[in-house]
Parts: sequence; C-alpha cells; structure tokens
Amino acid sequence: MLMRSLGFCLFLVLSIAASSVTLSVAQAAEPIRVSIYDHSDGSANGPKNLMKFLTEENGFKCVRVSPEEIRDTDILTKTDVLIIPGGSASAQSKKLEDAGCAKIKEFVKNGGGYVGICAGAYLATSDYSWSLGLMNAKVVDKAHWARGTGPVELEMKETGKTLLGESSDLVGVYYGQGPLLSPGSTKELPPYEPLALYATEIAKKGAPSGVMVGTSAIAKVNYGNGRVICYSCHPEGKNGPHHLIKAGARWAAGIDELPAPVASPQKLSADSTTKVD
Repeated sequence: MLMRSLGFCLFLVLSIAASSVTLSVAQAAEPIRVSIYDHSDGSANGPKNLMKFLTEENGFKCVRVSPEEIRDTDILTKTDVLIIPGGSASAQSKKLEDAGCAKIKEFVKNGGGYVGICAGAYLATSDYSWSLGLMNAKVVDKAHWARGTGPVELEMKETGKTLLGESSDLVGVYYGQGPLLSPGSTKELPPYEPLALYATEIAKKGAPSGVMVGTSAIAKVNYGNGRVICYSCHPEGKNGPHHLIKAGARWAAGIDELPAPVASPQKLSADSTTKVD
C-alpha cells in the first residue's frame, strides 16, 4: 500500500512538472506583439519592409498603428514592442501630438520596448523640442542632416556583436540621412551604450567630411522599466542585414536569450537603392 501511494505521488509530481514544461514552452512560443507606426495611406516603405521579415514564423506578430490609434485607443497595452520607422520625426511627433508622445513614454517607462529607425531614432533623442527624450543622445551636425544616402560600413562593438547576433567586425548597411548620434547631457537620463559606430560616411550636399565616422549608428538604453534601441541606419531595407533588427526587437521585448551569430558582408550588394522610408 505504501509503495502504491509513493508511486502515485511520483506520478503526480512528474505530471505537474510535465505540465509546467509544456506551459513554459507554449509561453515561450508566443510571438512578440509588434506595433509599427505608420501615418501614411499604407504606401510607406518602412512598415512594408519590416513586415516582410518580422513574421510569425520568425517569432513576431506585427500590426500597423496610426498616431490616432496610439493617442485614442489602448493599442499599446496589447503591444510588446513599438517600432517607429523612417520618415520625418518632426511630422511623427506632430501627428502623435502631446497625448500620443506621452503615451509612448509611459508605455516604455512601464516596461514596453521601443525600436527607432532613422526618423524613429531622431524622435527618441533628447535633442529637439519635439523629441521623446527616451535616449540621452544629441545629434551631431544638425545643419547637414540631409547629408545624402547610400551604402556605409558599421564597426560593430563587441556588445553589439553579442546582443545582435553578428560575427563580423565590419557590416555593410544602407544609410538614409539618419541621426549621427553622440552622448547627450540630460542629467535625468542615463548614458546610452553604443552597439555599432559608423566606419565610413556619406558627405554629400555640402556636408563636411570626417564628421560621420565614429558617431553611433546603433545604440541601446533602458528607460524606466523598458528598453530602447535605435538605428540611425536602415538594416530593415532590402539588403538588410535583417537579423540586426530582429535581434534588437527581441531584446527590446525583454528577451535576453542571445541569438546565434551570423556573418554579414562588409559591403552591400550592387542593388542598394531600395527605398526604405
């Protein structure tokens, strides 16, 4: 009788353990809920490019969200990561209005993730009257923000290689007039951590040479209980490397499991003119 009772108890413990494992696996398999900002009529290239690889097969579930939805609905309560893609940061801020900007800051402060790409990185800085102030960063050479577009090379920092799953020291990516980030001086905000620096530059339209190299191309920081990662460049474009965005979005969602490293080419392919904004 004692042996039978012990056998039943062991069976019960194993059953509970198996159920717990099944539950944890199911929870881990749930896709990351991503909201991609889009104030266009659906024609904007940034959201379309992102939704090509931030798929459920890759562990994401994406929806487009308008500034009105951010302002006037509870969409961010159903979101793990908000992505603000390219475009015009000042226009994004204007359309969000003070109420929408405040909702985004509260969302991140309470544990949400923020991914800013080009305009979204401008928006995250603490350097403009319309900035969200999520990242203690200023923009270098504002006068030549429209310095041109084209392929550049990134020098990956060791932390960036580990966190973003990149094994190459130099990575080719498309640049589309994103912010040249450098540390800001806002006392209320912690310093950001650079993950990649510009190793080459774009200096057209009267922009001076020697300014872009060494500025931050990818950076991360914690804001309140949330996570912020910004890309001055465009890894979401046709030529990628897309894994830099996927890994960054997972980190922003609070997932600390490190991705398997991938070796990206140092140079972009010949076709590097795909529109990204």
